[in-house]
Order: sequence, then structure tokens, then C-alpha cells
Amino acid sequence: MAAMFDIRPADDRHEKRRIEQMTALAGRAFPKLRIARACSLTMFSGPLFSSSVALCAGRAIGVGLLLLPAAPLLAQEQESAPASEQAPDAGDPAPLAPEGEPVPPAVPQEGAPPLPGAAPPPPLPPDPATLPDVPPVSESEFSLDLDEQMDVGVAWPDMSTDAPDVRLTGPVDGSTAPDENAVAGNAAPDADIGDALEAGAQEAERARDGAETAEDGQLAEGGGAPGTEETPVLADDGAERRYEVVLNGIDEIADNQFRDRFNSLSTLKAESGKAANIAQINRRMELDEEVLDRILRAKGYYGAFIGRRVQPPEEGGSRLRAVFSVRPGPRYTLSSVSLPGLAYAVSRAPELRTVFPVKVGDPVDADAITAGQADLAKALGENGFPFARVDDPQVTIDHDTQKGDLEMVVRAGGHRRFGGIVLDDRTGEIFSARHLERIARFDRDDIYKVSEVEDLRRAIVATGLVSSVTVTPKDAGDGQHANIAVAASPAPMRTIAGEIGYGTGEGYRIEGSWQHRNFFPPEGAVTARGLLGTKEQAAGLSYRRNNFRRRDNILSAGFSFYHRDYDAYKAKTLSLSAGLERQSNLLFQKKWAWSVGMQLLGTRERNYYGGNLFKTDRDFLIGALPVSLTYDSSDDLLDPTSGFRIGARVSPEASWHGKAFTYFTTQVDGSAYVPMSDSIVIASRVRLGSILGGVDVDQIAPSRRFYAGGGASVRGYAYQAIGPRDPENNPYGGKSLAEFSLEARIKFGTFGVVPFIDAGNISSGFLPRLGDVRYGAGIGLRYYSTFGPIRIDVGTPLNRQPGDSRIAVYVSLGQAF
Repeated sequence: MAAMFDIRPADDRHEKRRIEQMTALAGRAFPKLRIARACSLTMFSGPLFSSSVALCAGRAIGVGLLLLPAAPLLAQEQESAPASEQAPDAGDPAPLAPEGEPVPPAVPQEGAPPLPGAAPPPPLPPDPATLPDVPPVSESEFSLDLDEQMDVGVAWPDMSTDAPDVRLTGPVDGSTAPDENAVAGNAAPDADIGDALEAGAQEAERARDGAETAEDGQLAEGGGAPGTEETPVLADDGAERRYEVVLNGIDEIADNQFRDRFNSLSTLKAESGKAANIAQINRRMELDEEVLDRILRAKGYYGAFIGRRVQPPEEGGSRLRAVFSVRPGPRYTLSSVSLPGLAYAVSRAPELRTVFPVKVGDPVDADAITAGQADLAKALGENGFPFARVDDPQVTIDHDTQKGDLEMVVRAGGHRRFGGIVLDDRTGEIFSARHLERIARFDRDDIYKVSEVEDLRRAIVATGLVSSVTVTPKDAGDGQHANIAVAASPAPMRTIAGEIGYGTGEGYRIEGSWQHRNFFPPEGAVTARGLLGTKEQAAGLSYRRNNFRRRDNILSAGFSFYHRDYDAYKAKTLSLSAGLERQSNLLFQKKWAWSVGMQLLGTRERNYYGGNLFKTDRDFLIGALPVSLTYDSSDDLLDPTSGFRIGARVSPEASWHGKAFTYFTTQVDGSAYVPMSDSIVIASRVRLGSILGGVDVDQIAPSRRFYAGGGASVRGYAYQAIGPRDPENNPYGGKSLAEFSLEARIKFGTFGVVPFIDAGNISSGFLPRLGDVRYGAGIGLRYYSTFGPIRIDVGTPLNRQPGDSRIAVYVSLGQAF
């Protein structure tokens, strides 16, 4: 936070009242003395005298020495003593005897002892002969003209207008009106000077109270900027009304940040939904005036004038108008910028020289200065200074020149390179230092970068094995390296998860799993999985090791059993698989992802084969080496709003059924997302696939053919329902695939609607036939939860085949694509 030193008097409300009272006293005692109301006032008092000095920016512009009789002060101190022991001072007025007759004062003789009970005599002023000679101040050196004095940062009165003549308009206590000599605080000619001063103080107090009362109830004339047109004062009848806030005079200086900051800090804005009476509105305006002043000062406008008033509704309107009239005044600029300590850092990293953008002549803008401070601190951390610290900027404002001096101390610390990774005991139970060195994107002796330390922290969090972690640099003690200390708290290692879903053609699915995320340390997870569904049942055991041998590599292996009873085919399959991949996750969405793997399947599948008029079972032994590559420029993994994705998959496969044959399965997927506004995104998708090789579709196992239809394909149709049909009018599958989708994602807060249209076709040849495309359309509902959108889509086929349902419903997590 920037510290702004402002040369200006205190603006405490009671202090201002005291200053004005003393100014009024001095003005009445010394009518020819000109005293600045806006300057600070220093008071001195003693047993024989009281004085007041009006100070403006350190210069005395008026000195009044009020010689007061000392005896009343002594009498007040001694009023509890017996009357016979009180000895009035020689300067006291004569006390009265009980009968009302004057009694001569008792004056002690020179050299006589003091009277009993009398206060010690006050010290005498120094002899003028003993004081040093001080040359007089000439008119050229000092002037009492306020226009020539230094601006101390308060709202000066308009010097081009006459000050209002404050006069009492009637009896203060309800008695008879004072005579004209006493009006405006002027004492009668024969009155004692002490009485005149006291009367002046009382009048100043009453005038101040009256001004405050007018300020509390003002509507137009109490707070408008000088020169603004006056509006009629509305009586505050206590009625509560709606209001609107108007800021005048800031259009040329206010940007979106200025307005957003005011709206977020404004009391008027925070309470604008509630009706209020005029007194309440004025209280809120008083608070908002301070907010506006702070925002203006943060932008460099230190001499701003802010007027406030409540105006009647505009013609045809019903809301009161809380109007602020702002006169920003000149924008202060920097006369010097000093960064002590930066020179050492620049000597080791010359690129730091230009990081701090603020320079001499720039406005005194707190946002720009603090942003530059943050940029400089970050740049130091990125260039080998792990222990660098940039102190808060100090800005000293000179209102006389309308300039500011900026100083910001840079404590660079030592220049360091990366050392080793050090773990505490609890962290060592989860990871090894060697494993974290593989995760880190830096090597020993690389120049220290704070961004790579933060990246390591996020990577540790992404493992899911810790509930909290801190990663901090520690000096290695050799003057060259900084070790990275990692302290983590372990998270629960075991997880039980469940999932439920429904789709037309697929029926219900209930899936559950148990996982130990660090069964084989480090990061070796074991998962047992089970699936119960209307059309599918499965069980399996898998192993997955994250960050295998290097960052983001995933080694996986699994064994599973499937039983599928789809309309297209029935299959019982044993599968053994292994793979190495690099994929995105919710914390690290990668541009490029890839995978290589191996599959070995033994499956018995029931279908129509070789033109038979009835279904038979066939056993297949299949080996595959799938490879995939994907590029993703979208902005979100589960709910993208911009960018595109494109991916390709190739799987060479060898199948054995009576004899061996080979083929290649290829597939290309692409999707694009175009934001039309903050709440509307147009999304589109295309998918093309083909099985290449000299084999007929009848030779390929039904589970390895292409199918279309369903919630992730062409909505409106049942799962796998599009394409050639068998004698029972069930899907038969094919060798080529084409699918297209277009939808508009319209968001309303946490909910959204998605109208969509899909198209697709399956062909028996290796190229899809676009003349027999099936279309589906519908609308979806989205609920945008903290972990991703939940979707419900309802679609209908536009050119359905015999046996297709008119309505299809799909429920799942995430967008359709």
C-alpha cells in the first residue's frame, strides 16, 4: 500500500470548530488583523497572557497577544478557599462587599511576604533589552495575502467572492434582541475586553452550530460547488423516498476503474435499494464525499472540490437525486522518482532497469505506482533474487508546487541459483525428494525463478495426495544457491466414488469405485471399479502412476470384464491394457496431449454374420496399438467458451477368427467455440472415421465397428441407433462415420439453455455417404455447478427410421462436446 505524506492541516471536525472560534476571538479583538480560516491555529496561554497564532504551511500570518487580567484566573483556582484568605491580584477588578459596596483591594507592599493563601506571583516577561536583535521582515519577504500562500491541501474558499457576513438574526435565548452594537459579536464600546471576547466565542459557536444544522438538512444551497445554480430547499418531512446517485464533473477523468471503485465503496450505492429520508441521504452523501476524495487523491487530484446536494426528482421522475459536483483541479505530477537499492539488482540482471514504468512527470497515480511495485517485485523473483523485498512506496506531496516526490526502497537480497529440494518428515512419507525433482520444471544451478517455484506447488496439489503445501526458498549457506523447502500435510488416501446416469437406448447406469491414491508410492494409485446398468455390467482393477519418470507422464495398466447387451450386439469381453499418456487435468490444461498404448482382448459376440437369418456367436482375439494426438486451445476443459480442439486417433489392429486379418481404425475429431457475447457461445463439432483395410464389415467384431446416435453423438436418436439395420431392425454398425453438431449455449446466471441440431450417418464402405444423413434437434438445460455444468438434453429425430422413438433424453456431467 502506498503511503502518501500530505502537508495539510488536520480536518478533525472539533479541531475546525476550535480554530474558527479562536479566529473569531482574535478577529474581534484585533479587527485589522487578517486571519486565514483555512489554516491551522496554534494556541499559547499563560497566567498573565493568552495568545493565538494562525499558521499557514509553516508561516505565521497573524499573531495576536491578548492581554487578560490575571486575577480572574487566580480567583478561579482559589474559589474553594475562605474569602478572608483570598488575596486578589493588583490587576483584579474590585471585589464587592456583602452589602454591595466596593472594597479597596489589598495590595502588598514591595518586598513584603505574600499574603496567606495567595498564589505565587506569575513570572514576569523578559526584559526587552536582553532579547537579541531580530531584523524585521520586509514586505517582499512575507505577505499576508492568502492568495500567495502555499496550498495545504484543504478546500480553500473562493477568493474571488466575498465571505458571508454572519449575523445573529434574533435573540439567542428568547429574550429581547441585542442592540445593534452587539450584533455580529461586536462588544459595546464600554464593555470589558474579556466580555467582548467571550461574546465573540459564543457567537462563533452559535454560527457553527447553525451551519452544521443547515448542512444536515441541505438539499441544494448547502453543498453545491461554487458557481452552480441553486435549487429550492426541500423540507425534510421524514418521508422515505427512492433516490439515484449523480456524479457531475468527472467525465473527463473517470475511467471504468474509477466508477467501479466508487460503486463498490459507496454507501449510497450499497443502500440504493432501500428508500430513505433526506437526513439519511445526507449522512450517506457525507460518507461518499470522503470516498470520492480518497479516489481522486489516489488518481493524483489533491486539490479537488466536492459539493453535494439533494435535488428534487427530474421532471417526470419519481426519485430524488443525490448529486455530487466535482471540480478535480490540477493533477499533481512526480518531480522525482528514487529507487534506492535497485542499482545492485540491475548489476546482476540488467533487464530490471526498465521494469518500473513510473517516471518523472507522470501523474501521482497510486494505482500505477502500486502496480509498478508489484511488477518490480515479481521481476526480481524471476531474475534470481528469491529474498527480494520492495518496500511500500512513500510519496511526499508539496501542494505549493503541485508536485510529489516518490521513494521506494528495493531490498534485493542475494542473487541465487536453484539448489536442492528439502522435505520435512511428514512430506517425506508421501514423496521422495527425487520424485519432486522430476516434477519440478527447474534443475539445480538454474537461475532462481519464483514462477517455477509456484508451478511446483501447484503440481504437488494436482497429485491429490496433499491437503495443503507450502514451498519456500531457503538460503543454502554457500552464497550461491537457494534450496526449496517443501512442507505438506497428507490428504486422505482412500476414496469411494459413485456415478449415476441415464440415456435413451443405454438405460440407467450406476457406477462405483474404490481408490487408494498412493498404494505404490509415489503416486501409484490402485482402483477397483464396478458398473451395473440396464445394458452393461462391468468389473475391473487398474493401476495408474502419475508423473512417471518425468512431469505429466501417466503410466496405466488394467484388467477388466465387460458384459454388454446392446441392441446392436451382445458381447462378453476380457480386456488387458497398458498405456503411457500425457493428458490434461482440471489444474493443468495442456495444449498438446498424446497417448500410446496396447490392448489385448478376448471377446465372444453375438450378431448376424455372413448373411445368416439368425444370430450366432463368434469368438475374437484382438490385439491393438492405439495412438492419439490432440491439440486444445480452448479456455476450459469442461465448459469451453472460446478456442478450438482437434485430435486424431489411429489404431492398427490384428484380429483372429478362424484366420488372422489386419485393419486400421482412424478417427478425426474437431470442435470450435465462438463467444457472441458474455452469455452466448456458439459451439460446433465434426467427427469423421474410417476403417481402412481389405476386410468386410462382417469380418470385424461388432464391438470394433462404428456406430452413431446418443447423447455424445446425434441427439434425438437412441444409443447406436443410426446406420444399417439387421433383419430385426437393430443397428448393425459400419466401416465409416460422419457426425456434425451445432448449438447455442445461452447462460443466465447459474442456469442456461442450449438449443441444438445434430446430424450423422454410418456407412458400410470406408467412406461415409452423406446422402443418407439423419438429423436430430432439441433443447437442453444446464446447471453450472462449481465443478462443471450438469446437462439435461431432450431431442427428437427429424427424419427418423422405423422403430426410432420420438423423444430421447440424456443426463450427464459436462457439455456435450
